[in-house]
Amino acid sequence: MEDLNYHHLKYFWAVARSETLTSAAQHLGLTPQTLSAQIKGLEHDIGQQLFARSGRRLVLTDVGHAVLKYAEEIFAIGDELTEMLAGRSVARAMQVVVGVADVLPKLVAHRLIEPAIHLDEPVRVVCRATGLPSLLADLATHRIDVVLSDAPIPSPVRIRAFNHLLGECGVTFMASTSIAREYGRGFPGSLDGAPMLLPADGTALRRQLDDWFTDNEIRPKLVGEFEDSALLKAFGQAGAGLFPVPSIVEEEVGRQYHARPIGVVDGVVERFYAISVERRVTDPAVAAICTAARTMLFD
Repeated sequence: MEDLNYHHLKYFWAVARSETLTSAAQHLGLTPQTLSAQIKGLEHDIGQQLFARSGRRLVLTDVGHAVLKYAEEIFAIGDELTEMLAGRSVARAMQVVVGVADVLPKLVAHRLIEPAIHLDEPVRVVCRATGLPSLLADLATHRIDVVLSDAPIPSPVRIRAFNHLLGECGVTFMASTSIAREYGRGFPGSLDGAPMLLPADGTALRRQLDDWFTDNEIRPKLVGEFEDSALLKAFGQAGAGLFPVPSIVEEEVGRQYHARPIGVVDGVVERFYAISVERRVTDPAVAAICTAARTMLFD
C-alpha cells in the first residue's frame, strides 16, 4: 500500500466514534457522500473493509477495530503535540486496556492492576469487565491488551493467545456477622444445610467447590449463583448466606463487606491468569502486572 492518508484516517476515526455517516459528516462540515468517498478511499488504500452495515448503523469489522485503536493513539498524540506547541505542559500517558472477567473478584483485580499505574512513565488504565468469551474476542481483535481471569483460555476457543499463570491462593468461606456465629463452629461440617452464595455454574471455582462438597458429604442450601463477584459479596453482606473469597483478600473483604471468616477450604485453590496475544509479554504495563503478581501478591 502507499503512504497512509491521515486525512482519510481522521474521517474514519470520526465515523467510528459516531457510528453514522450523517452525524460524523455534520461534525466535520462535509456531506455524507463526500465522507463516504473518503472512507472508501482509505479502505482501497489498505485493501481491507473497515465497516459493515447493520440497519442504518455502521459497525466496525475486526480490522476496523484494530485500525481504530491505532487511530485513537495517533490523534491523542496529535492533541498532545498541539498542547506542547501552545506552551502548555504535557505528560503523555501510555494507555493499557485491561479486560477483567466478571467472575474475577474485583479486589483481586485491583491488586493485580495497581502496579501498572505506579510505573515511572504515566499510564492510563482502561478496564472492561464482562464475560470471558467476550473479552477473548476483543483480545483477538486487539481491542484489549490483556485479559485477567480465574481460568485459562477454554479449550473450545480457537484464538491465538497465551496463558500466563500469575499465582494461586486458598479459598475462605465468609459470612456477615449476623450469621457467622451460627456456622463458625464445627467447620466444615457446619456448612451442611447452610445458606450458600456461590459463583455461577461452570466457573473454575464452582467446579472445585462442588467436588469439595461431594467429597466431604456436605449439602449446603444454595441460595444464589452469581456471575459477578461483587454482587455475590453484596448479598453476603446483607446476610443472605455464606460465600467464598480468595484468601489473599480475606482481610479487605472483611473490612469492606463487614464479614467474618468461617474457615479455609482444604484442597481448593483459586488460580489467576493474564491472557495475552504475546507469548512473552513486552508491554510495560502488562509486564508490571505479571511481575508484581508473581513477586509480591502470590509470593
